[in-house]
Amino acid sequence: MDAKSLLKEHVSKIVTLTDEQFDYFFSHFKTETFKKGQTIISESQEVDKEYFVISGCLKSFYVNDEVKMYILQFAMPTWWASDYAALYNKTKATINVDCVSDVEILSLSNQDREKICKEIHEVEHFFRWRTNRGYVASQKRLLSFMNNDTKTRYEELLALYPALYNTVPKHLIAAYLGVSRETLSRLYNASKAH
Repeated sequence: MDAKSLLKEHVSKIVTLTDEQFDYFFSHFKTETFKKGQTIISESQEVDKEYFVISGCLKSFYVNDEVKMYILQFAMPTWWASDYAALYNKTKATINVDCVSDVEILSLSNQDREKICKEIHEVEHFFRWRTNRGYVASQKRLLSFMNNDTKTRYEELLALYPALYNTVPKHLIAAYLGVSRETLSRLYNASKAH
């Protein structure tokens, strides 16, 4: 499916736009491609765009002073990624976004998103719905970290996003779960045994 069709299908699950409204909305996006390993957002840079994934996979992550990586999000097709704190607050990035695989994305500037939201109520509703949904997902993940053991978090991830295990290297999944690669291997092998 081409980028325009994929975005249209994604948006139409939430709001109804006329063809003219969608064409106008789509005209504000820019198609970009990146290679595996390329960085889209680096810590401490200014952020003025968010990204809709057409193909491939992105990861949003933070590296602490001890050079330990914490993965906040994987973004697969039809998912969005950015450093939203930097984007909305007009501050420098505190996280990085890079490519787990070759990716094709649509980028939308903060300025264009705000302009379209003022012009088309349905677009504003779409972005509000999407932001709310992202907040709920983050809250659920945080509660899972506070309440569940590693095995339960692993099983939740596998149930919610089975495609990740065929797309994302295991050391990155381990970083997402906050465990070592060895712990992830034990969990993976134990789940295969059942």
